[in-house]
Amino acid sequence: MSIPRPKQSTRNPAVSMLLALLLGSFALPAGADEDCVDFKWDVSKERILFAGAPADLTAGYDRASAPLIVPNRLYRLQLQTQDTVAFSVPPGKPLTGTQSFAGLATLKVAVPGSYRVAVDVPFWIDVAANGVLLRPTDYQGQHSCSPPHKIVVFDLAGAKPFTLQFSNAAMDKVLLTVTLAPPRKS
Repeated sequence: MSIPRPKQSTRNPAVSMLLALLLGSFALPAGADEDCVDFKWDVSKERILFAGAPADLTAGYDRASAPLIVPNRLYRLQLQTQDTVAFSVPPGKPLTGTQSFAGLATLKVAVPGSYRVAVDVPFWIDVAANGVLLRPTDYQGQHSCSPPHKIVVFDLAGAKPFTLQFSNAAMDKVLLTVTLAPPRKS
């Protein structure tokens, strides 16, 4: 009487390993992206803008030389060495003593509302109007991803020009966009 032997697998271990690696790699991008989409708001509009081609501008060293920025466009700003910039109002964060970059831009908005200034790297963002700094109403940064890396929200009223002040940047070129914040969901 013969005893039946268990059926041996005809599966090649190398093929099994390759299949496991391939299936596992599909999960990696979603996991790696999770940190980048963990903003408290929907940042899909900013992500679309950051995926486009930027308009190149040179940031101003004073208000007279500040280029015009409008919402819903992506800009690559060439910043100045920080010690050459004449801020319209002292920045809200002390200037660092290290080699940093800074600059000014003029922002015009067509309608009053909450606007989000989004940037690709960490640096200080202020908005000035009528000789005073406007207080941000909210902000958030995601250190593990870019872009956007940081978003600061300001309530902007009226059609007057606002001065965007950038300071304490480690790099001389930065990407930024300004968007009207969508209504908050309750």
